Amino acid sequence: MSADHLIAALAAGVRVFDLGRPMFVGMPQSPNHPQFRIALVRRHGDMTRPDGSSAANEVIITGGHVGTHIDALCHVSHDGRLYGGLDASATQTGGRFSALGIDTVDPMVCRGVLLDIPAALGVEVCEPAYEVTAADLDAAVRRAGVEPAPGEVILIRTGWGRRWDTGAGYVGHGTGVPGPGSAGARWLAERAPRAVGADSIAFEQLPAGAGHRLLPAHRILLVEHGIHIMETLALEELAAAGVTEFVFVLSPLKLVGATGSPVRPLALVGSPAAGGGSDG
Repeated sequence: MSADHLIAALAAGVRVFDLGRPMFVGMPQSPNHPQFRIALVRRHGDMTRPDGSSAANEVIITGGHVGTHIDALCHVSHDGRLYGGLDASATQTGGRFSALGIDTVDPMVCRGVLLDIPAALGVEVCEPAYEVTAADLDAAVRRAGVEPAPGEVILIRTGWGRRWDTGAGYVGHGTGVPGPGSAGARWLAERAPRAVGADSIAFEQLPAGAGHRLLPAHRILLVEHGIHIMETLALEELAAAGVTEFVFVLSPLKLVGATGSPVRPLALVGSPAAGGGSDG
């Protein structure tokens, strides 16, 4: 498609769904990663230029897996090996990864598919520690009326995003967190998506009290199949609008040798006023 066609499509009307969570001190995040911090280091008036202007700026401290983020393939290893059989120890010298870092992930502009698990099951939200099965994913595909294709992005709604404002309730250490187990992860891997994502703190079924002790979906997707994982997505608005397929847009920060990056993914659909989109 030429630039003119793309510009014409935009002019016809595009609705943008922001799938990223706000980042702030005290936000819900995995206890395995550095706590997010932000503070002003220069305030207006600390330095004033001769023309009366002033500027403020801040320092930000964050891990690569804080807030809405995407995992690089170097994030997880199994038996000392990364995706493609690379030696994990040999690639993590010098304070960063020499291979499979987040800086090697190209921007994503592709078709995305939303699989709404609670809607397919006839419930409002998945129960704590619920395992999203292959049968659940099949049911969500039938409900969506769209079949994921290789190279696309698959997003899974569990409804857990409704707990975001509860803080510890969203992290769910005491209750467990819904998500795919090994069978669900293999169902996804068979569809060969470029990336997958969910609205929970971890793209995993986490049993109550177990935390992140075992992460089979990460191993299957990242290490065995080279499929990127996104977590802490905001999917409620997208689901409420009845959107099942969309243009997915994401670009990780070029953090050289990093294992992940905060992101602000977007889902684009044709504006209803323009008669486009995939709502309903």
